[in-house]
Amino acid sequence: MSSAIPWLAVYGFGAHIKSTQKKLIILNKGIVEEYPLEEVKNLLIVGGHTLSTTTVSHLLKNGSYISFFEPDGNPVGLIRPSGTCNDKEIQHLQEDLPRQRYATMIAQASLRSRLIAIERLQDLRGSDILYDGELQILHNALDEMEYLVKLDEIRRLSNLTTDMYYEILSRDVPKYFNFKRRTVRPQCDPINAMLSFGYAMLYGNCCVSVIGARLDPDLGLLHEGQGALVQDLIGPFKAVMIDPVVCSTAQGTLKPDDFELTSSRCMLSDALVKKLICVFKKSIDNQKIDRQVNNLLKAIQKTEDFTVMY
Repeated sequence: MSSAIPWLAVYGFGAHIKSTQKKLIILNKGIVEEYPLEEVKNLLIVGGHTLSTTTVSHLLKNGSYISFFEPDGNPVGLIRPSGTCNDKEIQHLQEDLPRQRYATMIAQASLRSRLIAIERLQDLRGSDILYDGELQILHNALDEMEYLVKLDEIRRLSNLTTDMYYEILSRDVPKYFNFKRRTVRPQCDPINAMLSFGYAMLYGNCCVSVIGARLDPDLGLLHEGQGALVQDLIGPFKAVMIDPVVCSTAQGTLKPDDFELTSSRCMLSDALVKKLICVFKKSIDNQKIDRQVNNLLKAIQKTEDFTVMY
């Protein structure tokens, strides 16, 4: 077998996804793309497309995962091959974890990665993008997390510093893109739309690792709800693997014809999406994600101390 395709993303609307016994075939706006079926490890379907049940069967038989996302990148669900169900013993160990300690470590690592991202951004600009006192507030919050006892307090402070980070990030983006902060879906500006798309790619890759390790992706530590554990693990990676790509694109090559603004959302062009996929394939470090998931698994099994990478 040749080098596997770590993931294959179909983004937008209207594509027809078919297969033969050996090939995955994507017909999108008159363009046909073919991939060796055995090499597609994770098919990410973002938006609305036609997928045949035969293709689902072919992918699952080849050990592939199929991840579904809404048009703005919000994860919907995952189909995994038979025999990869969560291990009950590991799930019980997950449930018994000291959530407060793990959540604190994840929140701190996410904030540290964002502080590093801000420093790098300022170095690239050669000027200060921080207002007076902001850096001290963020460092104080980092220190304060160590002493918080309740999960709600950790989440509150984590959410506060996250909001601050995106507001600081917005100062490096041209004002005419109308990006002021991170918003909930549907995204109404191209920067938030690109961030959502990148985070969807990151989520899909991490989710495969989580399930491959027989962990329950919904049993979170800092986050709650569907895919909570995956959101925990990708939090520290966002400022390293996704945000620099989006900021660089906004500063350099993003043009008005790269996106379309409607009354309710921002839609990225096919050309921009293809470009982002190529760059994200390079910036998302699957080996680091795998190492992080494996570290968590060993920590759950009490054979290794838990550490958070970024």
